[in-house]
Amino acid sequence: MTDARPLGEDEATFIAAVRSGDTARFALLTERHRRELQVHCYRMLANYEDAQDLTQETFLRAWHKRESFQGHAALRTWLYRIATNACLDFLEKRNDRTPVPSDLSGAGSELQYLQPYPDRMLPEDPQESVVARETIELAFIVAVQHLPPRQRAVFILRDVLGWPTSKAADALELTVASVTSALQRARVTMREQLPERRLDWRSPATHELSQDERGVVRSYIDAHERNDLDGLMSLLRDDLRFAMLPVPGTVLRTAKDAVDGWVSGGLFQRGYDDWRCIATTVNRMPAAVLYLRTPTDPEYRLLNIAVLHIVDGKIAELTGFDATDKPWLDLPPTL
Repeated sequence: MTDARPLGEDEATFIAAVRSGDTARFALLTERHRRELQVHCYRMLANYEDAQDLTQETFLRAWHKRESFQGHAALRTWLYRIATNACLDFLEKRNDRTPVPSDLSGAGSELQYLQPYPDRMLPEDPQESVVARETIELAFIVAVQHLPPRQRAVFILRDVLGWPTSKAADALELTVASVTSALQRARVTMREQLPERRLDWRSPATHELSQDERGVVRSYIDAHERNDLDGLMSLLRDDLRFAMLPVPGTVLRTAKDAVDGWVSGGLFQRGYDDWRCIATTVNRMPAAVLYLRTPTDPEYRLLNIAVLHIVDGKIAELTGFDATDKPWLDLPPTL
């Protein structure tokens, strides 16, 4: 089954490049889709580095399959099909990943391979950027991971990218009835896993942080830099969900548990540790990058990035990530 569409300029140019062996033109035509394909792979895998690898794998497969492209579907559609199946192959082979516990949801679940997504790598095209902002929040990414891989692919193709059922079925080599059934089951799971405030993943998303969010981030940074536990505690909802990834077993369900854990873990030692923080955003969410200076070190060194979900002026979810050895976050290693 193929799209009933005339041959577009990109498709005609691509076919000409394939026939002439013009590798430079081939690379130019496919490269322009890199960012949206990488976001697509990230939704499938929840891991930025894996998404990078699978996007590159997509281009390699596209090159090897180049003779099969006849222009019956858009070049973009063809590349998405390749990317989706590359991710499914990857997930089938990677059976050593820690499964998502069924009783955990939201950004604080034990998804130890979850990584933050740098906003600067989101698609530049306005329409694609809107789609990415809609479905890049950590809570959404984690919820998608509760779906079996093929259900996940169906859900993303149908409800995120808006593909018709027939096109999704063709891409996944499934029947229309199978896609319809998988989508129904996926929607049920997504509504069970997403926080109540975020049941509609297709609702409009704002581009900028609100003044309320900016204020909470400033207060969070100020409390951190002053080692002010009381001030930090005042910013957290009592039912805070906290996780520090990729450390296993760090999911905490109350603000008190989180603060007690920070103290017992030695993160706040008054008169000993010296913090500096900078505000940023990842996954279109407010975040604070934490730098630590110890008495024996003259520099503040990059440590963690805390991604915050803020509700009514309070931090409802705090997901911490080890920020070291991740050059793709584009963070200075020292301050």
